[in-house]
Amino acid sequence: MSYRIIADSCCDKTACMADWDNITFVPLTLEIGDYTIMDDENFNQEDYIKRTLEYNGVAKTACPSPEAWANAIDCEEENIFIITITDKLSGTYNSALQGVALYNDEHPNNNKSIHVFNSLATSGIESLTAEKIKSLADSGESFESIVETVEDFILNRCSLYFCLESLDVLKKNGRLFALAATILKKLRLKLIFERTKEGNISLAGQDLVMNRSLIKMAGIIAQKVSGIDLSDKRLIISHVCCREKAEFLKEKIKANVKFGDIEIVKCSGLNSTYASNGGIIVSYTS
Repeated sequence: MSYRIIADSCCDKTACMADWDNITFVPLTLEIGDYTIMDDENFNQEDYIKRTLEYNGVAKTACPSPEAWANAIDCEEENIFIITITDKLSGTYNSALQGVALYNDEHPNNNKSIHVFNSLATSGIESLTAEKIKSLADSGESFESIVETVEDFILNRCSLYFCLESLDVLKKNGRLFALAATILKKLRLKLIFERTKEGNISLAGQDLVMNRSLIKMAGIIAQKVSGIDLSDKRLIISHVCCREKAEFLKEKIKANVKFGDIEIVKCSGLNSTYASNGGIIVSYTS
């Protein structure tokens, strides 16, 4: 099959992706006051986080334009699989749909099959989705079969949890609209969130200390996957300038759950913006 995976830059890059020649990342825009950069291969997490900590305001992001998506679709491959951050937290999914429509309008006789996946999440779930698409496509599955399997994979086979040192950026950017008002009074706590099947976030646990919250997160995951054979499943820990925390969490998860593979990666620019300094995101398949 001739195919290309196109993902927004919320997809945290795993080690295996470095060898792929048929994946395109469409970057979001990151803004810290007057300082603007693209969330692309030149993103430097340490420098960016340093700038956010020095800035008195709030960092902002902007989704890719429909033209950016249309340009990415304009490639030689005939089968196009697009992955975006949840539509509940960003306009990127709708922008991608508009990009598909724009491409089809400009190329009315094209032979491409195109599908846009709403990841209902961000970060490692996008990464795991890309890996799933590649595995199915390389094994010879049809376009229609891949779409059906991956839509179910996103909804029923993927989970995401995160724990942040600070919720200031999420709160000030209005990203906590789905949470009850009582939760917002607990911002001094280290809260554990999980993604819902609707693509929102909900509270899963809390503690006063980050390390204890991470231990609780590992326990929640262990309970969720109890009795499931995970020998061929992957878990991704994405972090924002806190490799030691990620390693700590990895060991806590390994002590109770036997995933086939656990990989630690740096958060992309978008995820670094909202997870903020010291944030941890865990994504896995089951």
